[in-house]
Amino acid sequence: MRRRTFINLLGGALATWPLTARAQQSSNKVPVVGVLWHAGNEKEEAVYLRAFRAGLRDAGQVEGQSILLEQRFANEQYELFNSMAADLIARKVDILVAVSPPAAMAVKRTGTPIPVVFIIHPDPVGSKLVDSLAHPGGNITGL
Repeated sequence: MRRRTFINLLGGALATWPLTARAQQSSNKVPVVGVLWHAGNEKEEAVYLRAFRAGLRDAGQVEGQSILLEQRFANEQYELFNSMAADLIARKVDILVAVSPPAAMAVKRTGTPIPVVFIIHPDPVGSKLVDSLAHPGGNITGL
């Protein structure tokens, strides 16, 4: 995926973060975005992480000031997504971003009410991640 496309898609998704979630934030609480990456570390995700951060900036979010990132890296060990998703939920992140299909399915299995944005999924309807593309239902949406 080209960097600019990734930035635009992700920035748009985060910009449309449900207004109710924003309204529930206290005036001094900085929202936390939990991210489930498939690679092993920030260096391996550098291209996409830079694009992700740029998308946040384009949406008016400044990491460390108006938004915080809690990232987890599965190192291609997809069975880790279950515990990583549970950990992010226990930390009470405000939104979850699932970068791969296994990450998105792991988050769905938790049953969390936290808003979830999935980035890449070839068949979210066929896999029963969402009800439909037009009306995903629940708290999970894609770009």
